[in-house]
Amino acid sequence: MPIVVNLDVMLAKRKMQSKELAEILDVTPANLSILKTGKAKGIRFDSLAAICKALNCQPGDILEFVDEVD
Repeated sequence: MPIVVNLDVMLAKRKMQSKELAEILDVTPANLSILKTGKAKGIRFDSLAAICKALNCQPGDILEFVDEVD
């Protein structure tokens, strides 16, 4: 998939554990893991905004487009 989720990178930069972010966002750690591993099919803008607020970052810090070479 050409969209890469760098949530684990931002968590490491902020020295925050997934469990802590899940509590802040009021989601289950399992649901956060689905997003973190790139298995999610989409993300709501309000969820993305909440993640950015909690991690003090921009959406581009979390989501990255990587062009697939054929």
